[in-house]
Amino acid sequence: MMLIAAGWISILLLVGGVALDRTLTSLVTQQFDEQLNYMLTAMIGSAEIGPEGEVYFNRPLGDQRFLEPNSGLYWQISGKGHEDFPSYSLWDRSLSVKMDKFDSQARFFDSSQFVGEPLRVAQRAVVLPGSDTEWWFTVAAARDELDSQIANFRSILVWSFAILGIGLFVMAMLQTWYGLSPLRRIRLAIARIRTTGTNRVTDPLPQEVQPMVEELNALLAHSDRQAEEARTHAGNLAHALKTPLTVLTNAATARSQDLDEAVLRESAIMRRQVDHHLARARAAGRRAGGLARSNAMESAQAVQRAVARLYPNVRFDIDGAEDPQVALERQDLDELLGNLIENAAKYGGGSVFVTVDPEPESRMCTVWVEDDGTGIPESERVNIFARGTRLDTEKPGTGLGLAIVRDVVESYGGTITLAESEDLGGLLVKMCLPRAE
Repeated sequence: MMLIAAGWISILLLVGGVALDRTLTSLVTQQFDEQLNYMLTAMIGSAEIGPEGEVYFNRPLGDQRFLEPNSGLYWQISGKGHEDFPSYSLWDRSLSVKMDKFDSQARFFDSSQFVGEPLRVAQRAVVLPGSDTEWWFTVAAARDELDSQIANFRSILVWSFAILGIGLFVMAMLQTWYGLSPLRRIRLAIARIRTTGTNRVTDPLPQEVQPMVEELNALLAHSDRQAEEARTHAGNLAHALKTPLTVLTNAATARSQDLDEAVLRESAIMRRQVDHHLARARAAGRRAGGLARSNAMESAQAVQRAVARLYPNVRFDIDGAEDPQVALERQDLDELLGNLIENAAKYGGGSVFVTVDPEPESRMCTVWVEDDGTGIPESERVNIFARGTRLDTEKPGTGLGLAIVRDVVESYGGTITLAESEDLGGLLVKMCLPRAE
């Protein structure tokens, strides 16, 4: 940024300096030419034709330099067929006159006809009264004074623009340094996060970088949630594998007769748990894409058909909208509904009622799962979501179902609550899932 600023400052000052130099040079030259034109007009106004057709002045010109040899200011009158009428300042020299075409307007040009003395020349053609001759009036002045003025203001211009450029570059450096200071503070804050273990940037920062800080804090919070989710999955897997390993250890220690059956049975359980948690890890990766979309009613009906094979004596009823779309992967949605519907069939009294409500007034889709069992006491409804918690230990299970359901639902931005079913009298599970756009 500093190099770019220096480059643009240099280019703009150079362009501006050249334009200003040309403008001032033109103004100074114009003023110099106006002085020559004034002298030329005075010469024409004082000129008359003598008895023999020669030209002369009826009054002397006012500038004393015309009378001083080689003074740097000269005049001359030339006409075809007549001798040149020069000023005393020319001494033994004469001015070269361009008599190519008659021009009643004064014209100005530079001349180097005198060695070591560049001239600025004003020339005009006039036909004087009483004469048919085209007389060329010429005034020439040495450019020393003009060039000196141009050199002086160019020196002032160069120094002024140099100081201006240095000042602008210093200001640009200070502005860049000060403007980027919040980013250096963010860098230091991130370094403190790495070294001190803090997990947020809390330093007061300007409003311009505050959105970036908020996004950074959101990223850190997301990383914390992912780490916590990973720890939760690891804990779930460890808890799920602990019981089969204990069974195998006890059977091996006791040299049980059915050790081979126990190994096969518990190995199958452990394999299911490993596959389950590997699927959970893949689901976490799929959720990061944010493009999940599944039909809640189709998933509920598919899960109901699968669970009905395991519990043929249970009556299942499904009601609600046919096409509500939720922002979940189909595999995750099937697993959520599978846990809830299977628990209702396992611990209920023989009836399970599932309702899918898209809730048009909100951005959520609610799935109600009810059974006619004994339900869960209100004091236990919070603890039941903890890993390994089981209220009915007589029936097989690992105690991971509701804990995993809650983790998955919350990871997708939904909620799950437990209550008492008013219609069936058993447990009512209310699962709110975000609808797909």
